[in-house]
Amino acid sequence: MKLIRWFVGKILLTLNWLTQPAKGLRPAERQNEVEKELQNYALYEFEACPFCVRVRRKMRKLNLPIERRDALKNPEFRDELLAKGGSGKVPCLRIRAAGEEQWMYESKDIMAYLEKTFPL
Repeated sequence: MKLIRWFVGKILLTLNWLTQPAKGLRPAERQNEVEKELQNYALYEFEACPFCVRVRRKMRKLNLPIERRDALKNPEFRDELLAKGGSGKVPCLRIRAAGEEQWMYESKDIMAYLEKTFPL
């Protein structure tokens, strides 16, 4: 089973690479503001998770360079996700704003939030 997941994951990553969407464009001043705000964000993910791939594609379309944290390869990130987010499920978007921390799960919710918060 592990071999099948690995193989399917590699196919998914290859297809994603071949069909990568173009980066969205914003005026340079606005992009700088967005990037400054995104320093308070982190995406906890697994590299070959199809739902994580969907979120990363949306991030690329919206030109959102959010820090990515692989919770499968880095036990420190996984422990942080479990302790602070409450679940080891990915994708998970950590948002720090106004002294508070929010942990958002579900790829559709994350993508809708990013589209609403950082439109092109």
